[in-house]
Amino acid sequence: MFHVGGARSALFNWALAQQQPEGRFVLRIEDTDAARNKPEWTEGIISALAWLGISEADPHFEGPYFQSAYADEHIRTAERLYSGGQAYYCACTRDQVAERRGNPHLGYDGFCRDRGLEPGPGRALRFRVPDGGPTVVEDRIRGRVEFEHDNIEDFVIARADGSPLFVLANVVDDVEMGVNEVIRGEEHLSNTPKQQLLWEALGQTPPVWAPLPVIVNEKRQKLSKRRDKVALESYQDEGYLPEAMVNYLMLLGWSPGEDREIMPWEQMQPLFDISDVNSSSAFFDEKKLRAFNGEYIRALDADDFVERCRPYLAPDRAPWPASNFDEKAFRAVAPLAQSRIAVLGEIVPNVDFLFLDEPVFDEKSWNKAMKPGVGEEMLSASLERFGDPGQVWEAEALKTALEEVGQAQGLKLGKAQAPVRVAVTGRTVGLPLFESLELLGRDRVRARLEAALERLRADQAREQADAPAE
Repeated sequence: MFHVGGARSALFNWALAQQQPEGRFVLRIEDTDAARNKPEWTEGIISALAWLGISEADPHFEGPYFQSAYADEHIRTAERLYSGGQAYYCACTRDQVAERRGNPHLGYDGFCRDRGLEPGPGRALRFRVPDGGPTVVEDRIRGRVEFEHDNIEDFVIARADGSPLFVLANVVDDVEMGVNEVIRGEEHLSNTPKQQLLWEALGQTPPVWAPLPVIVNEKRQKLSKRRDKVALESYQDEGYLPEAMVNYLMLLGWSPGEDREIMPWEQMQPLFDISDVNSSSAFFDEKKLRAFNGEYIRALDADDFVERCRPYLAPDRAPWPASNFDEKAFRAVAPLAQSRIAVLGEIVPNVDFLFLDEPVFDEKSWNKAMKPGVGEEMLSASLERFGDPGQVWEAEALKTALEEVGQAQGLKLGKAQAPVRVAVTGRTVGLPLFESLELLGRDRVRARLEAALERLRADQAREQADAPAE
């Protein structure tokens, strides 16, 4: 699963990398925990990035690198910090620290700082935070942020078995790869002073830091994979266009100005400036994303729209037999659907009536349209009118015919067409009715009207039989 928050971070990094001739977007897989890393997950990340337009083939792309490949350098760096007196071994357990401090949440108390312990079983390596003074982080989003050393415990950089923790491995890898800008989620802000201390201890100039504000849901809660729809793949599967998703994600905390929103990547990328990112949390509004996607769908040319719909029309996803699909009919109806759907996945329920042997009825739609005094009367009259050999089978002529049938029943077109629409398509909402009737053809329309009328009369007969005798 590729989190939409990670997707936004990737896009911000990608924009900055592309702005510089020698800029590089570095993809590094933090795979030191073997139990939580599998090759297919890496492929999933690369695939998700490619969908967003961040391609391995682009000269600004580097990687993927794997953190495990640098394990020896991580260990050497830990030993170097220990030899230089910038780290020390600690034999304390969490329980011992909590007992001394009287509170398990107060953090490490520096008990082993000056004990001069050497490496040994049960001894972790801690970084010696300098006494006094703050670490000043130049945050390109929040400005100058100071972290007092008194509030930073001597943190562990290597476990008792010698394996490095993320905080050390990450810095070592960044140094080795020449990373000079680090743009990531705000949840890493608390790690930033620790990482800067390590950069400085290694005699390196720290990179530019830009912890991005968190993304929240409509309740202003941080997006959670347990509670919210955060997987980029799920949006892709539903039929969100990559260009719409990219456009929307770029606006989570940043704006190109002048109240512009719908804007392709080629226009946004040169305008992006990390210093313009708002430090407040960004609201992930799925309704707005959906509206964006609808705009992008409507902007597609006809052939492109048809091609993008194909995965949803394929035999493994479509509810009709493959032999029923009619390319010519779909191309004819596609422009009608294109103006109405917001995600590509909605193409199926909009056109299924064309390719199914019989419509699938939405029962709420059926009950609403087939009310006494309307349903049977309109179906019977429409069946008779549409059976007239002289009836022209074109959308406009069919509309006129149904208007006249409705008028004879004392109904305006809106109410008159509801039973016919449900009988033919299965729903009260869908593509323009008369264009749909024209595409279905006279014989199929009359067959569906007859079937609906038969069902309606059967329902009525059953209700009468079940009614209590007076």
